[in-house]
Amino acid sequence: MRDGRPLLNFKSPRVAQPQQHLADMTMDERIAAVEEMGLPAFRAKQLSNHYFTRYHTDVESMTDLPKDLRGPLAERFFPPLLTEVRRLTTENGDTIKFLWRLFDGALVESVLMRYRNRITLCVSSQCGCGMNCPFCATGQQGLTRNMSTAEIVEQVIRANQAIAAGELAPLKSGTVADDEVALGAEADEEQGETPDGATGAGAGQAGATSANGPERVTNIVFMGMGEPLANYKRVMNAVRHFVAPAPEGLGMSARRITVSTVGLVPGINKLAAEDIPVTFALSLHAPDDELRNEMIPVNTRWNADEAIDAAFNYYKVTGRRVSIEYALIKDMNDHAWRADLLAKKLNARGRGWVHVNPIPLNPTPGSVWTASEPEVANEFVRRLVDAGVPTTIRDTRGSDIDGACGQLAAAD
Repeated sequence: MRDGRPLLNFKSPRVAQPQQHLADMTMDERIAAVEEMGLPAFRAKQLSNHYFTRYHTDVESMTDLPKDLRGPLAERFFPPLLTEVRRLTTENGDTIKFLWRLFDGALVESVLMRYRNRITLCVSSQCGCGMNCPFCATGQQGLTRNMSTAEIVEQVIRANQAIAAGELAPLKSGTVADDEVALGAEADEEQGETPDGATGAGAGQAGATSANGPERVTNIVFMGMGEPLANYKRVMNAVRHFVAPAPEGLGMSARRITVSTVGLVPGINKLAAEDIPVTFALSLHAPDDELRNEMIPVNTRWNADEAIDAAFNYYKVTGRRVSIEYALIKDMNDHAWRADLLAKKLNARGRGWVHVNPIPLNPTPGSVWTASEPEVANEFVRRLVDAGVPTTIRDTRGSDIDGACGQLAAAD
């Protein structure tokens, strides 16, 4: 706090970044780097194929490379990025939370989740967070530094390794296993989408299968540690690697990548101009400035209406429906009149452009707040639905291992 106001940190401290990694480079840069080593250009494609399609991070496992080249190539392209400190797995095995130690000792977490028709990874983009939201465990840590592009990408590669090794439990027979319970509302448009864009019945488990056959991460959400738009350049470089065709990147659908923000309006507008149709999510949590100033300190910089305007602009520019994330907190932001005000503000900008995702607050150590009572949450949703706002209340996933939204604290 300073003069009674929460401190916000939009810029990472000037600290060392990890050594340049293959995943920090474009394909042209990889080619130039291997040629600087006196090697033919095809080695760049070879290395990229190992990393982005086979998920190899150990050069010694790349047996099509001459033995005498493996050491120099490892040193140049594959410096150590993530060291696994610990993992926690839910009782049924469908969710894994990874704790990673970075090269400088900083700790971050990512969460891997299996659903009925997809496998989602919640990735971190910063070590800590500078947004200081009081109900979020990460926000209470402060910001240590921005993560590099490769550190972001590596979380997905390591998750794919875990999937390939069978470490993420398959769905049990007869299990619905989805992350949302629709209360008189439509489900999220992406839930039934297969990688080729097909939707509807029959998508099923195919949603977790890549074009090459084996299962892998199909959906990425930038909802882990950090404010993604405060690390804009590196986050977008990571997104480009996710969507670039193999072997330059992972060849994922941009529609299956969600970038969230607490409301950094210039970053939202910049994202809209990128011409990469990612899913955009605004963490709103309150429709009125009086409360949102307390919950989301950045609201004192760009208020609720400015954030909603920027979200609507994202829809107008991209044609992509926007998600509004809303953590339901008992006796704080779950009042029926706030649901009415939220619906009024969203509908004032048009219909069909937005989908609201209320999320029962996940508890964090020392917090005085708790989740809304079920009947209160249901009434909140009913008000939105009756006003014509598509709304889906999301079930909690990973809260028993402190892996749910707002719980990531990277405790060693």
